[in-house]
Amino acid sequence: MNTAAAEAVAAPASEAAPVHVVAAALIDADGRVLLAQRPEGKHLAGYWEFPGGKVEPGETPLQALQREVIEEIGVRIGAAEPLIRIPWRYASKHILLDVYRVLAFDGEPHSCEGQALKWVPAAALDPAEMPPADHPVIHALALPAQYLITPEPDADETAFLARLDAALERGVRLVQLRAKHRDDATLRRLAAACLARVRTAGGQLLINARWDLVEELDLDGVHLTAAQLAEFTERPVSARRWLAASCHDACELTLAQALGADFAVLGPVAATASHAQCEPLGWDRFATLCAAATLPVYALGGMRREDLAAALAAGAQGIAGISGLG
Repeated sequence: MNTAAAEAVAAPASEAAPVHVVAAALIDADGRVLLAQRPEGKHLAGYWEFPGGKVEPGETPLQALQREVIEEIGVRIGAAEPLIRIPWRYASKHILLDVYRVLAFDGEPHSCEGQALKWVPAAALDPAEMPPADHPVIHALALPAQYLITPEPDADETAFLARLDAALERGVRLVQLRAKHRDDATLRRLAAACLARVRTAGGQLLINARWDLVEELDLDGVHLTAAQLAEFTERPVSARRWLAASCHDACELTLAQALGADFAVLGPVAATASHAQCEPLGWDRFATLCAAATLPVYALGGMRREDLAAALAAGAQGIAGISGLG
């Protein structure tokens, strides 16, 4: 997953506005993504990136993307949807990167400016050969729009696993096993049972807090608590595993980014019985925090499937939850 800690930092209030850049994650029928190589003489020359360029005065991001894609690779964009917006500060420049997922386009991509092009399976995108600002895009492409957090298992594990099966049948593909009150032997057995089901469905399983079990059980990653974020000084799992984090404010999002988390959940957005003492963020505050983040962010807290559109409009990767998704 993430191969380096986040490099982006908050820009000083007096600094000039960032350069607004758009990019297209152009996806073909085989699920491959088109990359273009940055030419010699430019910033980050030799790196592979998603096609795009600067937004000119008077253009909307989508208009700029349509123009840049025609100029750069000779195709016309059909259906496109916002994927992620990333504020990123390099040593020499500060950019705001708007990335769109493009699923429909007319024409055969070809080099119009002498740059090399290549198609890469989405699962094989390599952060090491791409600019740092594109690393969160790789994660956003790999993550689904729904993130299921299991309720605390009770004594009836058969019923618990049946509910997980039902969620997988409904299309859930990213699951966090949240079982804080199980002894180690029981937790290992339950995690193995969940992993078999999730993998059979083509999904991925993270475990809450127990980073020490990820490699042992071959889980897909760990989801850290906010308390753990304040304790760790380096990433506790390898780059090939997901590292997720629970966040409630800007400070915790900053900690998650500094640790190199691949994605975060942020909330509560709405009031919930489980966090009745917490003041809800609301969509406006969520959108503000999400816009400043340099990693994909899920909306958490009172989320139901019908809230997905509002979450996406607020800049989220999608929605996370327990009762509303399970």
